[in-house]
Amino acid sequence: MARTHSRQTLDATHVLGLEIARARRERRWTINELAERAGGSRITVRAAEAGTPTVAIGTMFELATILGIDLYGARPAELPELVSRQRDRLALLPARMRGPATPIDDDF
Repeated sequence: MARTHSRQTLDATHVLGLEIARARRERRWTINELAERAGGSRITVRAAEAGTPTVAIGTMFELATILGIDLYGARPAELPELVSRQRDRLALLPARMRGPATPIDDDF
């Protein structure tokens, strides 16, 4: 069964893929050169540039990092602070979620 992705997911992966393609072309690197630098395959780089949503997020981020693309609107030096702030926000929330003790009556 094929995985269905939301429009937002498809748009986001497509935007990042276009950014990767643009940055690679600005550097005048071939797909093979970028694949070699990233330790991946030519097919994976092509899929990333096409915005294929099944390309691993780590692979997409590594390609972006190699090409100097800012992630989450932050420069590389700012990412540790962003991580720290997100951890602080997460710490304010309960660590575990429980379902309702009684079944929800949603038969209106």
